[in-house]
Amino acid sequence: MDVRVAKLTLLCARSMHRVVRQLVDDFTRAGGCEVAATFGTVGAVQAKLDAGETADIIISSAAAVARLEEDGRLVAGSRKPIARTLVGVCAREGAAAPDISTPEGFRHTLEHANRIAFSDAAVGGSAGIYLARLFAEMGLSETIRQNGMPQQSGVEVATRVADGTADIGLTLIAEIMSVAGARVVGPLPSPLGHDAAYSAGISALSPAPEAARALIARFIDPANRGAWQAAGFVPPEAA
Repeated sequence: MDVRVAKLTLLCARSMHRVVRQLVDDFTRAGGCEVAATFGTVGAVQAKLDAGETADIIISSAAAVARLEEDGRLVAGSRKPIARTLVGVCAREGAAAPDISTPEGFRHTLEHANRIAFSDAAVGGSAGIYLARLFAEMGLSETIRQNGMPQQSGVEVATRVADGTADIGLTLIAEIMSVAGARVVGPLPSPLGHDAAYSAGISALSPAPEAARALIARFIDPANRGAWQAAGFVPPEAA
């Protein structure tokens, strides 16, 4: 298939929307095909797939893409690890950095923050689901109930911090880095840290598997590693 004339559809986890759009544009300018991308939380991507929607390329959590492969819904051998990002803490640019160097410091920071923005587990994103479990395990559910500000996306979490509505925010580092005025303080302290790993695969129903393969190759090209790192991601082999 001539990848210059094929048109692709892409269903992708939204935490990587910025870098994926950049690499898709580069791909098209370099003579690749047009790409129509749809972004959503990992939960939303799965819901679309369960409802019968599909796309040439699916990028979601590594576990979700592995399940698609096991179910025979991907082209055999097309599953590729893409990148990872960590759950982190953000503060407003110019504000003092909260102490998150240890689990004890992190707990103290949460207990003394007036307002805490965080990804809402109900939306189905990997950060929100993990944080809900973490708050419960740390015995902080009441603190979060009183002072928490659940948000529909990581971008909204960082925005609430940037505009001063929240003192701190907790979400994926990749989403924090897309918002001006919010800065990454760091990942959650060990052993509380959590990374979200993503993989890509080609739908077994895709009419353009070779074009899809060419786009995935651009995503994982070592020459583009800097673009991923600038967007808050690390290589898939790095924790």
